Amino acid sequence: MTEKSHKAGFVSIIGKPNVGKSTLMNQMVGERLSIITSKAQTTRHRIMGIISGEDFQVIYSDTPGIIKPEYELHNSMMKFVYSSLEDADVVLFVTDIYEKFDEQLEEQLKKINQPLIFILNKIDQAKGTQANDKLDYWKENIKADAYLAVSALEGLNVDTIFNTIVELLPEHPAYFPKDELTDKPEKFFVEEIIREKIFLNYKKEVPYSTEVVVTEFKEDETIIRIRAEIYVERKSQKGIIIGKGGEALKKVGIASRTELEQFFGKQIHLETFVKVAENWRKKEISLKRFGYRS
Repeated sequence: MTEKSHKAGFVSIIGKPNVGKSTLMNQMVGERLSIITSKAQTTRHRIMGIISGEDFQVIYSDTPGIIKPEYELHNSMMKFVYSSLEDADVVLFVTDIYEKFDEQLEEQLKKINQPLIFILNKIDQAKGTQANDKLDYWKENIKADAYLAVSALEGLNVDTIFNTIVELLPEHPAYFPKDELTDKPEKFFVEEIIREKIFLNYKKEVPYSTEVVVTEFKEDETIIRIRAEIYVERKSQKGIIIGKGGEALKKVGIASRTELEQFFGKQIHLETFVKVAENWRKKEISLKRFGYRS
């Protein structure tokens, strides 16, 4: 009796900001690993989500949206995109029913030599023949190994993506233990959850100027005690984050704690402190400190 073949590989999810890449990865992995908000550029790191079965292992990489860099931080975010393409076995290019083909996308897609799966997302919002028309439009502009129309939000046709990926993956042993879900430590997800609540509760530039660092993570059988520092770029932003009488920060803390308790399945004691790191998005030393540079 011959041994059953095993497929494994890295799948890079790329596309412009706000097309639903994070929602799609969370849907495919079955866990909430990536920040999801209606604001663009919320994903800053390369986040791996791992799904394993008896004869396969798929390692998804959710990446920041493709943008034209304005800060050193943006340069770091784009490096995460490029590094995910370097070791990818399959690339998922995600767009939605509203986006059009442009030179920036063409430039990025030229760099891809791996099998490419084109994904048209948000078809739940399409009217009439809009989804089919848009798919035909993209087929004229992009050469791909497969073209799929999905709704990541509603999980519509997402299973067809997985089946297509497995077909294109090489035969290879598993890269990670089969029970692992991600390459990121627990502290990372605490930081991301708090950062997401900041994006949901504040307007304009403030969320983009914010970084979260967990300085303490102590876990026992019934409770996890977390201390987190929220960094902003200017003193005026510190006042906005804290709010009148500390109410704004308290709201973020309550929302974060609620989700952290769901994520970890334990009681959470969370302390947050707001600090200023002037113009951190433009400074190499700050980007290293916050994990955007190796």
